[in-house]
Amino acid sequence: MAASRGFRGTAVVGAVVALGSSVPAVASDVRADRPATVTTVTAPARGGSPASTVDRVADFYGAYIDVLYDSGRNRLADSLRGHYLTPKLRSALARWETAHHKDGVLRAKGVPVSWQVVYNDSGMGHCWTRVTLTWQDSGSRVHRTHLMVQSDLATQLISGIRPG
Repeated sequence: MAASRGFRGTAVVGAVVALGSSVPAVASDVRADRPATVTTVTAPARGGSPASTVDRVADFYGAYIDVLYDSGRNRLADSLRGHYLTPKLRSALARWETAHHKDGVLRAKGVPVSWQVVYNDSGMGHCWTRVTLTWQDSGSRVHRTHLMVQSDLATQLISGIRPG
């Protein structure tokens, strides 16, 4: 009888996996003397909308940081700037970067380990989002940079970046 319970527990876990459950299942506490328990693990949701100005800022920072992390500042990073930033902001960033020798979008050297974008305020045709960049130094110390990002609501292009 114990063997059949062990088989049944394994079969339950196998059935969940074989059915292609949309939520990953992790078997826990599988023993021959009792039925298996299945614990579901959910991953954080990701999403967005091309109609959301806040989502567009998040999409830009996510893609831009990915490019810098993968291959450094290159044509793809410049293309992202061309797609998401106003021409006036691109010119201002070029001047800022020459003066400060840092990436103007991140307001720092290097690449952050994570980023977060949240709505802050809107008015007079603009939307402001707060961007938090998380950095980790070689000593495993974590620090954060806060930016205030302005977007034009009519075009959804990023038109300003300043410390926030």
